[in-house]
Amino acid sequence: MADSEAPISPPAAEALPVFTPINLVLLSLLAFLIYTRIRPKPPIVLPKAPPPTVFRVFTPPELLPYNGTNNMPVYLAVRGKIFDVTSGRNFYGPGGPYENFAGRDASRGLACGSFDEEMLTKDLEGPLDTLQDLGPEEMEALQGWEERFNDKYLIIGELVPIGSEKVNKAKGAEA
Repeated sequence: MADSEAPISPPAAEALPVFTPINLVLLSLLAFLIYTRIRPKPPIVLPKAPPPTVFRVFTPPELLPYNGTNNMPVYLAVRGKIFDVTSGRNFYGPGGPYENFAGRDASRGLACGSFDEEMLTKDLEGPLDTLQDLGPEEMEALQGWEERFNDKYLIIGELVPIGSEKVNKAKGAEA
């Protein structure tokens, strides 16, 4: 009986199609990954540089417009130094907690820890505040603020009273 039966051969291997749905998905994914690696990249665009700032002499009326309104930068003065605080517009510009100091001499208000209007010099045409009536604690507080501004912001000018020789020299140099 064993002789009469033909040996059973295994069934012939079927050729599976190459284009099955899973193969098409994998091939598409591979093509996408290769494309994302070799496609041309857009050139890197650097931000526009801010305009250069020239150190200059300001009088209180000349400093006043630099309060952040009308797309102007925000400047404030501390002990005769004028700082460009435009990068801190949220604090020193319109609507900020220190907006009273924008475009003004902020020395007395910072020293006293008061942000009220009465801390500002009312007469912009008069002499600058000498701060002589401040006590040692207030002067120490002012020095801390000045150090903070020196570390964080660019000094762009000097605050001088109207009629100062520095104002006359600066105007003579501009002409």
